[in-house]
Amino acid sequence: MDWQISEDSEAARPITDADARQLLGKPRASGAWREGDPVGDRRFVSVGALPLETGGSLPSVRVAYEQWGRLSAARDNAVLVLHALTGDAHVVGPAGPGQPTAGWWEGMVGPGLPIDTDRWFVVAPNILGGCQGTTGPASLGPDLAEWGGRFPFLTIRDQVAAQAAFADALGIERFAAIVGGSMGGMHALEWAVGLPDRVERVAVLAAPAASTADQIALNSVQTEAVRADPRFHGGDYYDAADGEGPHRGLALARRMALLNYRSPGELNERFGRSWQSEVSPLGAHGRFAVESYLDFHGNRFPRRFDANSYIRLVDAMSSHDVGRGRGGVEAALGGISAPTLVLGIDSDRLYPLADQQRIARAVPTSLDGPAPLVLSSPFGHDAFLIERDAVGAAIARLLAV
Repeated sequence: MDWQISEDSEAARPITDADARQLLGKPRASGAWREGDPVGDRRFVSVGALPLETGGSLPSVRVAYEQWGRLSAARDNAVLVLHALTGDAHVVGPAGPGQPTAGWWEGMVGPGLPIDTDRWFVVAPNILGGCQGTTGPASLGPDLAEWGGRFPFLTIRDQVAAQAAFADALGIERFAAIVGGSMGGMHALEWAVGLPDRVERVAVLAAPAASTADQIALNSVQTEAVRADPRFHGGDYYDAADGEGPHRGLALARRMALLNYRSPGELNERFGRSWQSEVSPLGAHGRFAVESYLDFHGNRFPRRFDANSYIRLVDAMSSHDVGRGRGGVEAALGGISAPTLVLGIDSDRLYPLADQQRIARAVPTSLDGPAPLVLSSPFGHDAFLIERDAVGAAIARLLAV
């Protein structure tokens, strides 16, 4: 069903009455995967306690992941695929019990595809602090109650430390490639800088070397929208009845995010000034079509995501700075030794080309030299998910190095 496909992975389109009917019924207080829910294609591995960059630790971390292909006897063909903010480990495959959305990168991973599982062993973990099986705010803490608002602050480096511990648990000492877009690109870059001996190739898609003041500001208004929901209750809402969770705040945050994920050109081309119905939006309580688009995707988002996870993950994105404690961004990037695909999108208003230009100039092993590979697309930031042919060709080129 179309509604089960992530809006990040498809072009914007007008919302129909059939779309609206899909949101009938009250959502659970949290869209997180919870203990007792169907497992789907998830696998799990425990990695033990995890010290955190800002102090303290998580006493026990479990990572949910999916895998495709076969690990070679020499364990030298593993590819790590890292998802964006609202993604998960379900890179490819249908929706089903316990898995509300189809794969977010269909056509990219599989036999004969750009990340060819006849050659590569592909693993994709759900991010630390996420809500689809890896330890996060909706997980049970040591007292067997949900962490909720008690869940600690995380940085990108903490999440990469969890990914490294996950690799250790699988017996993978070095990845043949690490591929990530958006927030996943932050992780991929942090791997290349902080763990260079464990990375053979890197793909950084539509991500910056450090979050800017503008990007941090955008993040902050989203997290405040969630916290301002009177049903948020400081993060302790997991026992709330269906329909009584912090859905309005999380939906508003999602609407804000979508405006940064898509380009003005796409929205203007797709929607213009059209009305959603025959009822005028000019004082007659009707809606512009673009408003209904944002409403629909904002309101369905809480059905598959968790408000606490959203705050923790967005705050982690704001923490991103590969130069912190390493002599600055350029010095840190200058130490990368792995061949690195740096891809930017000409219509991206979340992480504009200047971010990728900075990376490409500083990385001595940039695949395309001192300039990034530029993807020309009307789809804005989400083009790295939508423009699969162009992105797939670029990744295949990296894997051939």
